[in-house]
Amino acid sequence: MHSGARTESGLPVEPVYDAAALAGFDPAAKLGEPGRYPFTRGVYPSMYTGRPWTMRQYAGFGTAKESNARYHELVNAGTGGLSVAFDLPTQMGYDSDELIAHGEVGKVGVAIDSVEDMRTLFHGLPLDKVSTSMTINAPAATLLLLYQLVAEEQGIPGAKLTGTIQNDVLKEYIARGTYIYPPKESLRLISDIFAYCHREIPKWNTISISGYHMAEAGATPVQEIAFTLANGIEYVRTAIAAGLDVDDFAPRLSFFFVARTTLLEEVAKFRAARRIWARIMREQFGAKNPKSLMLRFHTQTAGVQLTAQQPEVNLVRVALQGLGAVLGGTQSLHTNSYDEAIALPTQKAARLALRTQQVIAYETDVTKTVDPFAGSYVVEAMTDDIEAAVTELLQAVEDRGGAVHAIEQGFQKSEIERSAYQIALEIDSHERTVVGVNRFVLDEEEPYEPMRVDPTIETDQCERLAALRKERDNQAVRRALDELRTAASGPDNLLPLMREALRLRATGGEVAHALRDVWGVYTPRDSF
Repeated sequence: MHSGARTESGLPVEPVYDAAALAGFDPAAKLGEPGRYPFTRGVYPSMYTGRPWTMRQYAGFGTAKESNARYHELVNAGTGGLSVAFDLPTQMGYDSDELIAHGEVGKVGVAIDSVEDMRTLFHGLPLDKVSTSMTINAPAATLLLLYQLVAEEQGIPGAKLTGTIQNDVLKEYIARGTYIYPPKESLRLISDIFAYCHREIPKWNTISISGYHMAEAGATPVQEIAFTLANGIEYVRTAIAAGLDVDDFAPRLSFFFVARTTLLEEVAKFRAARRIWARIMREQFGAKNPKSLMLRFHTQTAGVQLTAQQPEVNLVRVALQGLGAVLGGTQSLHTNSYDEAIALPTQKAARLALRTQQVIAYETDVTKTVDPFAGSYVVEAMTDDIEAAVTELLQAVEDRGGAVHAIEQGFQKSEIERSAYQIALEIDSHERTVVGVNRFVLDEEEPYEPMRVDPTIETDQCERLAALRKERDNQAVRRALDELRTAASGPDNLLPLMREALRLRATGGEVAHALRDVWGVYTPRDSF
């Protein structure tokens, strides 16, 4: 008998699951073996029994020098991968000395204006041994090329570089807002990146198709997966239309999801996502390479579930979220620091976040066997329910002409806003408990001293830019940017020209402005 309980996606949860919940369930078809189609049980045969996931801690603030020091601390603490946060001007394709950047330089991430900043950011770090993820979208090509240039200065060829650029601009139109160019031109740049990396940086993950930010904006688990996979379908179509073979680029596609505290639904969500993507790539796009069918993903614990009240409780939330990601088969994981609802994390908080992953990996038994929930009545039933709901929502996107047309109609954004509003109502009415916020509250919060960003960073960054522009060959930079503008009107791959301009010490803002001059900028519908 149904209890009335529901998942975060609004699907019914039974008080007891038994064999009847899996009537007609065919393990061979639904599960298969780990590392084999449909990859429900994981993308690799041994998963964590050989080695754990990549512990990739997200960091970046202030100047490149300050962030470099934090990266060294993380590497020394045992992190196997770096994840770079950029400040808003960098994410939006502006230099630190532009008027629009005032007050935002170095605030939510590191300021990177040129190859000189990138060189400082990775000074002393072995780029052929450390995997680097960069959370950058509209200017993703620029930051990737700067990274490649710095690696070459270290004598490291592109073939030895491993990492990921987010490069997922469609979700920016839906949930996050750091877009620059219109969708058509943004998709062209993404397909250029796919082709360039296939030739120049073959081990690089060229895109991290992201549901995380949609989830942070209020998307349910079903919406998170459906809208993310819909964007993935759009990227695959774009690359194929540009003349790329699906098996040349699809193995380097990756995904990025959230992990909430609702552990059972999250495990089921990850398993369903793998199964759906494998079917789409095989049946819809005719992919032959098994790696093209694999939904490999990074997970970050849910920042939106962190609270400023009683922040130490976030340590418990993050541990549960991280455990859910691991039980769901993530390839890499970032665990949030307990103080991130208040400010940038302190060094101690960032270390505790990494230690949380290390405890899961080395002090529990969850890494000793693959897909521990396989065959569970409740998890298999939830996996099937989520698969059905995601498939239905994917069809709703297709009925609107695909992801881009649905974005232009405001479909995904309105669906997510409706879900976010419902969550807010449930918290306000106490229907949904948030420990320390609407139940189990303290009369007086304990004092907390957050980490603060040095206010002189912007001035220092502007001074470095002025010196760069004085020292470089400005005539050569202008020629390179003019060549980029000309090429932006034609069909040729833009990354070699962008790379040459950046090598000559053009700034990221100058490269973005050159493309703005030709492509214009995107204006959302609700701005009219």
